[in-house]
Amino acid sequence: MCTPLFRQDGTVCCKSPSILQSVYHRPTQVWYTIFITGFAGPFCLRKKGTILDRKTITAEQLRYLTLLAREYPTIDAASASIINLEAVLKLPKGTEHFMSDLHGEHEAFTHILNNASGVIREKVDLVLGDSVPAQERENLSTLIYYPAQKLEELREEDLLNERWYRTTLYRLIDVCRQVASKNTRRFVRASLPKNFETITDELLHAHFEDHSKDRYYAQIVGAVIRVGQADDFICALCELIKKLAVYKLHIVGDLFDRGPRPDIILDKLMAHHSVDFQWGNHDVLWMGAAAGSDACIAAAVNITLGFGNTELLEEGYGISLRPLAELADELYGQEECKSFWPITQPGTMDRQTACKIARMHKVIALLTFKLEAVVIRRNPDFGMQDRLLLPAIDLLSGQVTIEGKTYPLLDTHLPTLNPDCPEALTKQEQEVLNQLRRGFMQSEKLARQVRFLYAKGSVYRVENGNLMFHGAIPMEPDGSFTTMTFEAEQYAGRQLMDYCEQRAREGYFAPLYTAERLRGQDFLWYLWCGPKSPIYGRSKMATFEHLLVGVPEVCIEKKDPYYDHTDSAAVFGQILTQFGLDPQSSHVINGHVPVLAKKGEQPIKAGGRLIVIDGGFCRAYHEKTGIAGYTLVYSSRGLSLRSHEPFESTQKAIRENRDILSTVSIFETSAERILIEDTDEGARYQARIRDLEALLDAYRAGLIQERAGD
Repeated sequence: MCTPLFRQDGTVCCKSPSILQSVYHRPTQVWYTIFITGFAGPFCLRKKGTILDRKTITAEQLRYLTLLAREYPTIDAASASIINLEAVLKLPKGTEHFMSDLHGEHEAFTHILNNASGVIREKVDLVLGDSVPAQERENLSTLIYYPAQKLEELREEDLLNERWYRTTLYRLIDVCRQVASKNTRRFVRASLPKNFETITDELLHAHFEDHSKDRYYAQIVGAVIRVGQADDFICALCELIKKLAVYKLHIVGDLFDRGPRPDIILDKLMAHHSVDFQWGNHDVLWMGAAAGSDACIAAAVNITLGFGNTELLEEGYGISLRPLAELADELYGQEECKSFWPITQPGTMDRQTACKIARMHKVIALLTFKLEAVVIRRNPDFGMQDRLLLPAIDLLSGQVTIEGKTYPLLDTHLPTLNPDCPEALTKQEQEVLNQLRRGFMQSEKLARQVRFLYAKGSVYRVENGNLMFHGAIPMEPDGSFTTMTFEAEQYAGRQLMDYCEQRAREGYFAPLYTAERLRGQDFLWYLWCGPKSPIYGRSKMATFEHLLVGVPEVCIEKKDPYYDHTDSAAVFGQILTQFGLDPQSSHVINGHVPVLAKKGEQPIKAGGRLIVIDGGFCRAYHEKTGIAGYTLVYSSRGLSLRSHEPFESTQKAIRENRDILSTVSIFETSAERILIEDTDEGARYQARIRDLEALLDAYRAGLIQERAGD
């Protein structure tokens, strides 16, 4: 029998066992029964008169309550928090906004972020109604999206006067009140703009049954205009509306590559009040590069030059390309290197610049293939020996043998390849690599942004009945999970996803120059392009074939069998079950593979269990997909999918009120409005309430003393 945690005289034992047999409060001679419902906190004390029920409480649970008492030192403090949390549970759930595959398209992303995939315009229309002309509602919406720029344009047109300011401020306040109504008062107050906290709070929470709304507004708004603060107040209200309209932002992978400035997107996301990421394969490539992986560094530069985005490296991250450019000029002189030309929009790059980038691209591409070979040979578990293609090149005949077939090379002038040892780096290549590595690892901005990706990101996320991941859970043709062996251990399904995340974090956070760090860096590269990477989900990354062969049949990147089952509700029910979700009501939310809307492909699959929201933000995809992206909005009313037309430019959006034309498809509605108590956040609040109720009972039982004078 265990010794009690408390002696019969009420004092605490010095050597406490893990289980308390009974609790006795000597001054009142009252016994309390302790009901255990979970670990460290979810338990309650309930008064049972003078009858003893011998139950148990752990020392860890009492220790937890003692720590909780530091935050709530009195009965009144704990009670007030319970009351507040109970009230919050009855508020409508916050709006969740899902985006994927942004691929550096910072202007389109900024606009979608500003208009919340059409949510802002919906709020404006709801508040102002048909009594306000559509043109004026468009003007107000654009003002909310781009307040500073729109004000400047209106000033140039001499349209800013006292009447305009009054009308606009009244309308903004009404829109702000509407979006604030589904948020907690605490969150709204924490979000209020600096220098305008008091007046904004007054305007949002005034009770107009006690006084005239127009008179009240006129007094405050008139003062704001009179003291010359109208522009600043308008900007502050617009930013507040955007913040309150979307409670949480989910990015389902691939911020980097193809588009010009992913760093600008990350700067905006770092300023966002609530965001999370599910890493895409392009993201882990840059995470690996920032960690110092040579293979990831070379591949990141290779794909950046492949799309002509030198500005990202040199201006965005301060990584010099001069050593690479000098070697390219030395090796290839005035060659055009046509098979290495960057993919750009027509008319955006002159021929001379394209040739210069193509020469650098050729140097870094061959360096990439060499460095990838080192990783493949170092990691036989990756099963990528078939990607060791440099030894398959015959420089004399100008051919390469791939999967038993021989193909002519598009470019046979490859002076950095030694026929006797084609995977060896030349001295010049090693010097360029060393300089690039220093550039990546010493870039303060890249380090800051990658740390943010690690802090807010993961391989997958489960929240509010949605399982989010970028690519594909590796599967067999029959729909079962593929079993992978790494370091003599087998992984499949969710276990494989968890293992991948562990290794990805090891690649950045393990100490420099350790075996663990190198192992993790290699795995980050595998996640970028490995045949069974759940973030990539294809048989190969056919960069070699595209650049040096160009024959369509050899460039095919076969999709994982996961994609053969995207119409199977049974298979996706199995996936959801493995992650602890209800297969009848939950969803998998994917990105990665563009939805070919132009060919009639639908983004909602597997009987509504799968939602694919990569519709092609990247301009390079627009012709292929027919649209410029899908986004998803999950509000208290249900789920709605938004398809977007291509975004022209920020300038046109401001000057011509050109919003992105979006089609809203409401495909799953809730019979009753979804409340916070129905969400994962609500479950955490309810657990907190139970903890606080236990703390109240502990106070009243004398197990913990109030600190009223602290």
